[in-house]
Amino acid sequence: MIYISSSCVKFDTISESIRYLAENGFRNIELSGGTNYYEQLSDDLIKLKTQYDLSFTIHNYFPPPPKHFVLNLSSSDEEIYALSFEHYKKAINLAKQLDIEKIGIHAGFLFDPKVKELGKDISLHELIDRENGLDRFCNAYNSLIQEVDEIQIYIENNVVSNKNFNTYRGNPFLLTNFEDYLELRERINFPLILDVGHLKVSSNTLKLDFSQELSKFLQHTDYLHLSENDGLTDSNDPLLRNDMLKTILDSGINNKTITLEIYDDIKKIKASYELLN
Repeated sequence: MIYISSSCVKFDTISESIRYLAENGFRNIELSGGTNYYEQLSDDLIKLKTQYDLSFTIHNYFPPPPKHFVLNLSSSDEEIYALSFEHYKKAINLAKQLDIEKIGIHAGFLFDPKVKELGKDISLHELIDRENGLDRFCNAYNSLIQEVDEIQIYIENNVVSNKNFNTYRGNPFLLTNFEDYLELRERINFPLILDVGHLKVSSNTLKLDFSQELSKFLQHTDYLHLSENDGLTDSNDPLLRNDMLKTILDSGINNKTITLEIYDDIKKIKASYELLN
């Protein structure tokens, strides 16, 4: 099943994004960040799902909150921690309304970035103790899975850029490489979303062999986020016919959920989609 992230197109409301993607032939859409809150959001999603015969998944920063903030289930700030937990509870409730089977959340951060810093170089913030951050994240995850019935809550790997690594003189993110994955699996049992673009940048920053990291991760996931980049910035570029794509295709994708996160024009999104078929 190949999904297109709603973040691939830029509209103010999720209903505009979905209508545009649906009218361009896409029927599987991952609901993600980039749009604004409005009261009729869930009603619109229900109507659009029926109108276009759509299948949805939910990813991290969705549904959009009335006031933007940075999700972080590892936060030591009680307000951010509570807001993050309540956000995911709302995502679970929306998933139940829309018959969604999979929700993706990001692993935690060991600091609390500002909204304006997301996707950019992050300034220095006070670090959360790693063990405490892991405990808070795992406790929140275990509480969230008590809220679901047949819905699976996937955890996605974070990206650490060279600039952010140098700013913090180390890695301030959880789950950025395969060793981190094994560390988290010792604490909680969870399905994994492997964001390959995140992994490419993180591997370069941490001086790990990207091909080896990718091959190890592919044995432990049935859900991929795909885009390309230069290994320095998570730029969400179109896919290329290269070794990375060959490794993914050779691993077998028929039984995997795949989301394209291509931040480009619709023709290039469609071209990336065709590379997977």
